Amino acid sequence: MKKSKFGLLVLSALTAGLLFCSPYTNAAETKPLIPVTKDFKLPNGLRVLISEDHSAPVAALAIVYDVGARNERKGKSGFAHLFEHMMFEGSENVGKTEHFKYVESAGGSLNASTHPDFTNYFEKLPSNQIELAMWLESDRMRSLKVTQENFENQLQTVKEEKRSRIDNQPYVPASIQMEELMYDNWANQHPTIGNFDDLDHSTIHDVRQFFKTYYAPNNAVMAIVGDVDSAQMEKLVRKYFATIPSQPIPATPDLTEPVQTKAKSLKVDDPHAEAPAFWVSWKAPARREPDYYALGVIEKLLSAGDSSRLYQRMVKGDQNALKVEAGYDERRGPSGFEAFVVMKPDTTPEKVRESLWSEIEKLKTEPVTDTELEKAKNQIMRQLFSSGSYVSLQRSLGRAELLAEYTSFFGDPYAFDKDIQKYNQVTAADVQRVAKKIFTKEGATTVDVIPKHADPKKTAFNN
Repeated sequence: MKKSKFGLLVLSALTAGLLFCSPYTNAAETKPLIPVTKDFKLPNGLRVLISEDHSAPVAALAIVYDVGARNERKGKSGFAHLFEHMMFEGSENVGKTEHFKYVESAGGSLNASTHPDFTNYFEKLPSNQIELAMWLESDRMRSLKVTQENFENQLQTVKEEKRSRIDNQPYVPASIQMEELMYDNWANQHPTIGNFDDLDHSTIHDVRQFFKTYYAPNNAVMAIVGDVDSAQMEKLVRKYFATIPSQPIPATPDLTEPVQTKAKSLKVDDPHAEAPAFWVSWKAPARREPDYYALGVIEKLLSAGDSSRLYQRMVKGDQNALKVEAGYDERRGPSGFEAFVVMKPDTTPEKVRESLWSEIEKLKTEPVTDTELEKAKNQIMRQLFSSGSYVSLQRSLGRAELLAEYTSFFGDPYAFDKDIQKYNQVTAADVQRVAKKIFTKEGATTVDVIPKHADPKKTAFNN
């Protein structure tokens, strides 16, 4: 995919260090990439950011609730994801599934997602319809219908989602077991979709208490971006949200992870897999920790496109892999970095592992060239500025979600600009240092997938 002209221009400015800004910059410096026109907090604790952009007659509203799987308790897993579904089951003035009907009838789109450390909701609409999104979001924040019927209905929906998207998909169940094995702390290791035994044995009181605790204005950040008037938006926000009561919010759970000093391994039979595969994963730094930026660059070096190191070595060169990719699961708590390989059936696990580890060792022993380092940084910027990217700054929704997330997670909407500067400051020495620190043999967790038609001689998976 080609970079847009806008993306290339912005990238050039970023590389030159011209666009970095923070709340403490002076007037001579350039505006931040997502300028905040108004930033205020209601007495009930809801923080709101507004960013005016009159280039197109659209506006986006994004809300981040500071609740995810990590906030659940043992024996009560799955509540965070369940509520992503429950939030569309109706409220005092909105009927079941009518949230979709209202937004789509007004020419808009909407969605939501649940993560280990947060849950988000959004609407994108013609700008003259943005008040509709405020009304809908405030009504369900204030008066969601948490009934036994809705609970049981959405529990069945979530179960079907698990069957179709996880249980019956090749390699996906093994990926969940990989996380459960890699992490030692239950708050980090249990899957976001939850354990259905926990939900089946929960009461409607448990469900209502979870909603009251976490779906409170003082546990949320809202961002509005687009063709709007800030003063008018503030009036509407106060109209719809100011009377929603705040709630006591529990402390952040203990997310600490012990350092892994011995390699872990597991073999998983997969009736849906056609080819053998494996994961190798490592515990990794949390989002915005010092080593986070170098590890983000390493992800691109290893796995961004057909020119990446792993693709060139294992798919094109050694020709022992059908697919290879690396990913950094960035969380605010302990995170994970993983490599996933689908092997060619006519090779052996030992040969494929040798190729993978060889490329990882090169990161430790051979400084990355200036050209390759620049390419990796450009690929990070491309995600932010290419028009086809989901989080593109060319999209009002992308900007709204970034504003809401950075403000919710770090209390600073301008931390986004700081992150871009830090990515561009990563050096070849940083890449070597972080690779040596993270990618150790004793810190590796390996999960091998045995396909349904496995040849025992070729799937021995000796570690």
